[in-house]
Amino acid sequence: MDKIWLQSYAPGVPETIDANAHTSLTEIFEQSVAKFGNKPAYSNFGNTLSFEEVDTLSRNFAAYLTQTLGLKKGDRLAIMMPNTLQYPITLFAALRAGLVVVNVNPLYTPRELEYQLIDSGAVAIVVLENFAATVATVFNKTPLKHVITTQIGDLFPFPKSMLTNVVVKYVKKMVPSFSLPSAIHLKDALSQGRHLPFNRVKQSLDDTAFLQYTGGTTGVSKGAILTHRNMVSNLLQAYHWAKSAVTEGEDVCVTALPLYHIFALTANAFFSLKIGAKCLLITNPRDFPAFVKTLSQENFSLFVGINTLFNALLHTPGFDKLDFSALKLTLGGGMAVQRSVAEQWKAVTGCTLIEAYGLTETSPAVCINPMDIPDYTGAIGLPVSSTEVSIRAEDGSEVPLGEAGELWVKGPQVMPGYWMHDEDTGKALTDDGWLHTGDVAKMDEKGYVFIVDRLKDMILISGFNVYPNEIESVLAAHPKILEAGVIGVSDTHMGEAVKAIIVKDDPSLTEEEVRAHCRENLTNYKRPKHIEFIDALPKTNVGKILRRELRDQHGGINE
Repeated sequence: MDKIWLQSYAPGVPETIDANAHTSLTEIFEQSVAKFGNKPAYSNFGNTLSFEEVDTLSRNFAAYLTQTLGLKKGDRLAIMMPNTLQYPITLFAALRAGLVVVNVNPLYTPRELEYQLIDSGAVAIVVLENFAATVATVFNKTPLKHVITTQIGDLFPFPKSMLTNVVVKYVKKMVPSFSLPSAIHLKDALSQGRHLPFNRVKQSLDDTAFLQYTGGTTGVSKGAILTHRNMVSNLLQAYHWAKSAVTEGEDVCVTALPLYHIFALTANAFFSLKIGAKCLLITNPRDFPAFVKTLSQENFSLFVGINTLFNALLHTPGFDKLDFSALKLTLGGGMAVQRSVAEQWKAVTGCTLIEAYGLTETSPAVCINPMDIPDYTGAIGLPVSSTEVSIRAEDGSEVPLGEAGELWVKGPQVMPGYWMHDEDTGKALTDDGWLHTGDVAKMDEKGYVFIVDRLKDMILISGFNVYPNEIESVLAAHPKILEAGVIGVSDTHMGEAVKAIIVKDDPSLTEEEVRAHCRENLTNYKRPKHIEFIDALPKTNVGKILRRELRDQHGGINE
């Protein structure tokens, strides 16, 4: 097959990375600890752990996991907690012990948790007590042998630790009652681990580091097998791309996306580790007034998020009064960044919102815009080092430059497959290593890639392809619209029609105002035929709009 697509890289970024420069994520952790020592590593609610303290605590927990619980290399350990200081301790302890990390959304229902624990074969779980009742409900139905519980304030200094835990449990009543008689508390495990030997586990790049489960928004959730090679490669790809914009050992990275999600896992937990940045952990980013208050107390320089997060902050009183003088890099991914949001972010913060693109299956970064772009471009950028992308037709042939097709990806960050799902692996990966992303994209003459939409979300109107992302972006530009979701609904004459589900920013917004705005900005067949106003859009815990749920709940045409 002739290669007719362009392959471009950002100026100053190497075309390839050497993944073999490191043996594992553990080695990178050890190097950063040695390099950055007593510098702040992770901060939460005003409490900070240095790299040395993270090293000591994770070593002690790794000793407990291997010596007391008898966990061995390759065993699966589930982590079920939001952004707290305990997360990185557990993460690095598991990796140092040679375990496979299974990240779990703490808001999972018992059904969802039971499925993931059984599917992954996890034998141990570390869970924040706020969510332990869910674990208790399914414990006897899963392979779990060990449960370690923790409270939000456990790693805070005394007496703040005690006061925090008392307030969370007894005043705010945020911990439902649960019964797990055999559970051990993380503080006790750390205490025991201090007195136990820890033998460094020999690891290779081909060892599995994570079973990172897809969101399950399109069907059964599957565990993407991410090896140390996948994760190390993507970390190095991100590092070489962004290192011109960072100051090693000095930056403060806002971490509002949950670390159990692949975007924050690589872009925050590991990238911050690599450059010696302080990772500012936001436990509840949906409490936007408290979020803004936290930001007012920090000299933050790096900000990683998604479109809905940026949009919500821009609409939070006080955000525009913050000091953004240190902010030099804002990275948006996880979902499409909308032009109106990017332009408003630049106007308020003075910092360009740089869009990136990735998938759980690619660890996650595939394309990123250059660090020095002055303004929003609408593109997801250029491929990261050692990465090829191609735009393909349904039959697998390459489409002409500028035309839309499915985005295929090939590189060292691409997973080897799905855990225990060989049929799905066969559908996702070609024999020569190309990953079908399921995203519709096009490429311009400079090699920049533009995402059009998800294949499954495309709306077919009288033979014309209509992509919800485009319409949502147009709607979001209306000053009275907070956010909008777009779906296709059945139509007798055209096959499908566009329906817009809108959350008002101004209660005075009328349907006619929306239609007039669409007449100005969209050709006739793209304009919403049906409009419905609701109070809030259904979203994942990360903030992605759940279009499947929108279709289920609002797919009717009688508003």
